[in-house]
Amino acid sequence: MVEFAWPWLVLLLPLPLVVHRALRPVTVAEPRARRVTLLHPALEQLDAAFATRRPGRLRRGGLRPWLLWLAWLGLVLALMRPQWLEAHVETRTEGYDLMLAVDTSHSMNALDFASEGRQVTRMAVVKGVMARFVEQRAGDRLGLIVFGSQAFVLSPLTLDRGAVRVLLDDLATGIAGDGTAIGDAIGVGVKRLRHRPEGSRVLVLITDGDNTGGALPPLEAARLAAAEGVRIYAIGVGSKQSPVAIVEGGRLVQRDDLGFEEEALRAIASATGGNYFPATDTQALEGISARINELAKSEAETRTVLIPRPLYRWPLGLALLALLGLGVLPGGVRPLWNVHA
Repeated sequence: MVEFAWPWLVLLLPLPLVVHRALRPVTVAEPRARRVTLLHPALEQLDAAFATRRPGRLRRGGLRPWLLWLAWLGLVLALMRPQWLEAHVETRTEGYDLMLAVDTSHSMNALDFASEGRQVTRMAVVKGVMARFVEQRAGDRLGLIVFGSQAFVLSPLTLDRGAVRVLLDDLATGIAGDGTAIGDAIGVGVKRLRHRPEGSRVLVLITDGDNTGGALPPLEAARLAAAEGVRIYAIGVGSKQSPVAIVEGGRLVQRDDLGFEEEALRAIASATGGNYFPATDTQALEGISARINELAKSEAETRTVLIPRPLYRWPLGLALLALLGLGVLPGGVRPLWNVHA
């Protein structure tokens, strides 16, 4: 389908005629008694010499008027911005709206997990757990929030699970600060989910539960989530052992202030009707998926978007060809309003 972005510019088409009438010279007839006749000894030769330089026929009845009007028509059409509207249909299948809030604070460098006989960080466990979770959520819209001292949206809700998986794999501790603002992360997740269909709003919170920053207390944020119909499923990452080994400045040190507040995560999940799962539990992912699948899916959405493709090159090219034709004609290019002079 073709349409013009600025159709009102069609009013420019009669502009040359208006200019022609406005600039037409006014001839004043001389009194008949004062009329003077030019006498020349070789009048016929003089008339013949000037006749070869006057393209009178071309100006009055030849190609020149048509080419001039064709050039003007092409320019006006190009100014009207013709465009081809190509229909693009977007279809969204039924699914859930899941925001993943991942803790990237300094405490996620703690080495209180073991895999194949070697110590691994909490962040490594998070990446492994959430990678498997993302793969299981075909048809769901996934978003990603990272939080430390502050909370940021790394990815809005999307059906592209591969993109979310890549972002998860590239996470590094400290990118949002060294603190742990759990309440702020919940608040950002609620803000993103509150406009989605009710019944399918889910926030998956992955943290060690030790809130050390932010402006919003975690329990207050959980009550806000419950009021907006957002369910929080918390995954606790960490252990209660003390001290905990952690890499700092390239050295392995022991610290006893890297807590793991499991009860706080239970309270946050319970306040919203969700559940808490420890990351060390092999059934954690199955439990979260089963709970989420009990919720109501958001309905499928289909919408058609018209993508404009500019077509101004065609009328502009037509105008250029017409001007080129005028340059080939004898006498060169003359003003449009002098065509019928």
